[in-house]
Amino acid sequence: MSIADNIKELNKELKPTKAKLVAVSKTKPAEAVQEAYDAGQRIFGENQVQELVEKYEALPKDIQWHLIGHLQTNKVKYIAPFISLIESVDSLKLLQEINKQALKNNRVIDCLLQVYIADEETKFGLSYDELIELLRSPEYTELKNIRITGLMGIATNTESEKQINDEFQELKVLFDGIKVSFFRKDDFFKEVSMGMSSDYKIALEQGSTMIRVGSTIFGQRVIKHFKNN
Repeated sequence: MSIADNIKELNKELKPTKAKLVAVSKTKPAEAVQEAYDAGQRIFGENQVQELVEKYEALPKDIQWHLIGHLQTNKVKYIAPFISLIESVDSLKLLQEINKQALKNNRVIDCLLQVYIADEETKFGLSYDELIELLRSPEYTELKNIRITGLMGIATNTESEKQINDEFQELKVLFDGIKVSFFRKDDFFKEVSMGMSSDYKIALEQGSTMIRVGSTIFGQRVIKHFKNN
């Protein structure tokens, strides 16, 4: 199936849920992104700042770019002029830097707070306690050039559908609690970004509003090094 066909199929699946499709284009050439764009896709997710900036410069300007990988504070300035959503905010320090760079660019940058839901050491994210501590902190209330529009989480890379289901369910319950406690009057706090190629169907069942899908659209990622045969 072509990239266009894959997007069409995914959108058909998403229609009853109203969830958004983020096409994860990391390591894919600009031509593949353009192909997806020509098929009507407008939201793309990238992991690396340098790759994101290169693609932003090469591709149509009405693309909504999401940064979905771990973001270092010293790289924020490169994406601040154009980024549509930073999905992977995992500290107050990072949020303060995004606010600073947004102010320099005279804009408000939308962010998701990444919550650590997986049973894996390698994943980034805030613990539940850290999340609440951040939202209660006086430093957070001073940030006028960022807008928290929801939460993001990555489930454990496991064969156990029950475990993945439980992790997504926990994130949705947490989202609902945070909404009531901190964003009751804010219509913009509405996104639960969870689900990737391997587990997006479970995520949708648990109320995901945004799925981040790469290989299902573009095929397997190209690993840029040679393995010894």
